[in-house]
Amino acid sequence: MRYDSITDAIGDTPLVRIDPAVTGLRHIDLYAKLELLNPFGSVKDRAAWNMTRDALPAAVERGDTVVELSSGNTAKALALIAGMHGLPFKSVTNRMKVPEVKDLLLLLGAEIEELPGRTECLDPTDTDDPLTRIHRMLSAADSGYLHTDQYFSPLNVEAHVTGTGPEIVRDLDGRAPDHFIACVGTAGSSTGVAAVLRAHDPAVEVVGLVADKSDFIPGIRTIDEVHEVGLFDPGTYDTLQSVTADQAIDGMLTLIRRCGLLAGPTGGGAFHGALRHLRTVDAGLADSADRRTAVFIVCDRVESYLGYLRQRRPELFNQPARPNSLGSLTPADLAAARSVDVDAARKWIAEERPLVVDLRGPFAYAALHIEGSINIVDELFDELLHGGLPFGPRQPVLLACPVGEKSERYAALLTRMGHRDARSLAGGIIGWRDAGAPLVRD
Repeated sequence: MRYDSITDAIGDTPLVRIDPAVTGLRHIDLYAKLELLNPFGSVKDRAAWNMTRDALPAAVERGDTVVELSSGNTAKALALIAGMHGLPFKSVTNRMKVPEVKDLLLLLGAEIEELPGRTECLDPTDTDDPLTRIHRMLSAADSGYLHTDQYFSPLNVEAHVTGTGPEIVRDLDGRAPDHFIACVGTAGSSTGVAAVLRAHDPAVEVVGLVADKSDFIPGIRTIDEVHEVGLFDPGTYDTLQSVTADQAIDGMLTLIRRCGLLAGPTGGGAFHGALRHLRTVDAGLADSADRRTAVFIVCDRVESYLGYLRQRRPELFNQPARPNSLGSLTPADLAAARSVDVDAARKWIAEERPLVVDLRGPFAYAALHIEGSINIVDELFDELLHGGLPFGPRQPVLLACPVGEKSERYAALLTRMGHRDARSLAGGIIGWRDAGAPLVRD
């Protein structure tokens, strides 16, 4: 095949059947849509090109800067597209969580601007959130920016209505699959593909996968975060299910080692969630039932996540397991964790003055935090714990994160390590804010 431009190679990715010897499914053929084979390496290539293609001529004439609130694959694709057209690209984010992605964006010539945000995801309903204010400024007319606006742009969804969805139907000989399993990030691919598949067959079951609240999986949002995304519509999905980081990594390893697919953690999460759901369906099908088909998306490649994997699974790199890690927690450890609601926490702070540790990113902390709290970002706190208790075992400690899930796990770990009184703020900083409790800013 010969192309005039690398953007002509976006889309038309393979649909590959996963060997039933790997899946264990007797009545369901499971297919992987290999979006990792897009030229820039991910499913986001489609949205990035669709959101810029028609606007680029005018943007070039004005000398605009292409900008997106992204620190991941969308930013990578947009940086490349902008550079091809002689335009600068700026990534605006409130937290860079994968170092390799940040390094790659800098290599591509991107400018990275980290700005305050109260949560880890843009919350358009929170008009006081600095990240939300920036979002509105970028979207204003004559701003000097070509803001692709992936969280709200219908062009994000359209990329999959005109491309990904029809390709799946075509490669299944004109039929929609019986089941479509999709991880939910901006919700563009899951929304667009689901619309196409249901237009062919309204009975298609759509399973949305979100990250467990206590975990971070690149490219997958938690259930709280997806409700903050403008494109997300819960009616798109027949069911929403969660996957953990460990499950995503396990699924990724199977795709890599058994299927020859260099999938990243998002694809691994999709594969794990698909198998977990489909095995239950498969067990209920009679031997005489017609065969069913199911499709999941392998969103991107593994190479950008080696640091993420090394931190969580050092044994994969012939390194010793790290002591005092969240991954070592048992159900008994988690049951022993202590959480306190906002009212109890405020009373405890007033009476006993515990050390309040805010585990969010520095920009979110700077925007608003509990007065008197200290900021130790969760990645750094994780490193401190590997060396033992970071403060005296008798020092009362209240841990706070965005929604109270990760802080509860850290409270459990501290308790197991011998700390006498470590508690988690139930509902996190968002719960504190929603309860009307006071917050201060730097």
